[in-house]
Amino acid sequence: MSQQCQHFNQIRTHHANTNGCEECLKTGDTWVHLRKCLSCGHVGCCDQSKNRHATKHFEQTGHAMMQSAQPDEEWGWCYIDRKMFDTI
Repeated sequence: MSQQCQHFNQIRTHHANTNGCEECLKTGDTWVHLRKCLSCGHVGCCDQSKNRHATKHFEQTGHAMMQSAQPDEEWGWCYIDRKMFDTI
């Protein structure tokens, strides 16, 4: 990342208390990949999933920072600045 994202101050420590996309689990739907909100810990499905719950969560809450919740993936994304970052 060439310029520092201005939203790192939104990151809080949260442990996900779910085994999948929170909304998809409630409706019995499926997802492709999972993303975790770094502000509140919400787990939603990625934009490749038909419901795009992680992006919808950002649009509803303004929580800009998320990270991949997939095993062995250590990257994050700022929705506002549209920048990736390493989470290690």
